[in-house]
Amino acid sequence: MEHTGSFFAGTLAIGSVVGFLSGLLGKGGSAVTTPALQIFLNVPDYLALASPLPATLPTLLSAAWAYRGKDLVDWRVTRLTILWGVPATLAGSFLSESVGGHPLMIMTGLMVLGLGVALLFETAPPNPAPHVSSAWAIAAIALFVGGLSGLLANTGGILFGPLFIRALRMPPKRALACSLVVSAALAVPGMGVHMYLGHVDWFIVAGLSLAAIPSSYMGARLALGMRDKTLVRVYGLLLAVFGLYDLWHLYLVYNR
Repeated sequence: MEHTGSFFAGTLAIGSVVGFLSGLLGKGGSAVTTPALQIFLNVPDYLALASPLPATLPTLLSAAWAYRGKDLVDWRVTRLTILWGVPATLAGSFLSESVGGHPLMIMTGLMVLGLGVALLFETAPPNPAPHVSSAWAIAAIALFVGGLSGLLANTGGILFGPLFIRALRMPPKRALACSLVVSAALAVPGMGVHMYLGHVDWFIVAGLSLAAIPSSYMGARLALGMRDKTLVRVYGLLLAVFGLYDLWHLYLVYNR
């Protein structure tokens, strides 16, 4: 595909917006970047699907830097999620060319929308006391989201964060901090496989990364300054918007 100055400017604009939202919500941003690349820049399917993945690693690390010294990462949850999530991500990545992505993307959009609505109308406060999450619950989340992440070439952060809040009853800032670390770790195996399969356009990666690194740090700083209740409401609202956005994008693709 042709790489022009206006195309690069478009990747910078998308990277700035998605990077800020990634830092705010503790996610890599691929679920938003992929449809944005297709809708606004007409990037082919596989390149739009996999090219955002390498850009998520520096974006997530930049956002995670904002959390340094806050003691918010639950390392038990993080280690177990990575342990189960890495092989699931590898398996999903290798299956991405043989499994139909359209139904999976519809399912992901609906799930993101549902989680967003659930958080938006959350009545019970997240567990403020020390709480030991079930190892089986952590493994189930890691296997499901990891496999789906590999198939759809994203880091799973859009699902890890809300599932940590809803299923594991983690406080929102702790859930977002864990999601950032897990998403960064799971970006590596998925990125390697999709690079091997030739799905990555490094011109797109450069544009997204340059803009997303500073904006993701600013998003994470904003999240740290919010009250937990406000953060959960904002999180739920944006997830619902992302879910609707992804479903709208899929509708446009299906009806071309």
